Amino acid sequence: MKLLDGKKAVVAGVANRRSIAWGVAQALHQHGAEVALTCVESTMRRVKKLADEIEATLVVPCDVRDDTAIEAAFAQIGTAFGGQLDVLVHSIAFARLEDMGGEFIAVQREGWNLALEVSAYSLVAMARAARPLMVNAGGGSILTMSFAGGERVTPGYNLMGIAKAALEASVRYLAYDLGPDRIRVNALSPGPVVTTSSMVVDRFDGALEITQQRAPLLRNVSPEDIGDVAAFYASDLSRMVTGYTLRIDSGLDILSAGCQAHPRAPKESR
Repeated sequence: MKLLDGKKAVVAGVANRRSIAWGVAQALHQHGAEVALTCVESTMRRVKKLADEIEATLVVPCDVRDDTAIEAAFAQIGTAFGGQLDVLVHSIAFARLEDMGGEFIAVQREGWNLALEVSAYSLVAMARAARPLMVNAGGGSILTMSFAGGERVTPGYNLMGIAKAALEASVRYLAYDLGPDRIRVNALSPGPVVTTSSMVVDRFDGALEITQQRAPLLRNVSPEDIGDVAAFYASDLSRMVTGYTLRIDSGLDILSAGCQAHPRAPKESR
């Protein structure tokens, strides 16, 4: 018997093969879950091809800035899954490129509202839509993806750091609201991960190099690594964990600011 046999899961945010959401969707499928995917309309053709690889039950377009679209997507999901849902993975974030470089103080109201709506409020909206389906299932697990920039200044991340801070606070408040329904809400906070989106972040290559040189495990994180941790959080093994943000960063978070290259780091990576 597999870890997630009998579980019905939705993964929101798959865009391409390098997405964190895709690594999570693959892991959930490998551990036995029945998976549905949501994505933006413009990526539907690409995501449907990926969906075939994990025998996804459904691929649904969902504009997270439109409450009607969210309700319609979860109505389709509910029908496909017999009115029940065990797992929701929210891997959605967006900020304008001009709001992630230069001085943070330059951010404009329009960019602020867009980033917070797409990256943080969408979790609240999707959790609200998923709640009745999870109640029908006797409880469930909601997961979202954060980053250390929500806690500490990360040059080049700027407004997205504010959005991740709002996201992590939302996790805690949702965990409080939904706990009596036996619905757990947690965030995973990976270290730098090579995705199509991350490559446009200023100084991203440097962040990868720092992890590889200084983190105790001396390697960068992959979407597959995140997927395996997500499978644990989606399973009943994590039934008493909620409202928590877990670092998946090769141990980088335990180091002080003054730590240099690990003495056992390969010389070619220094």
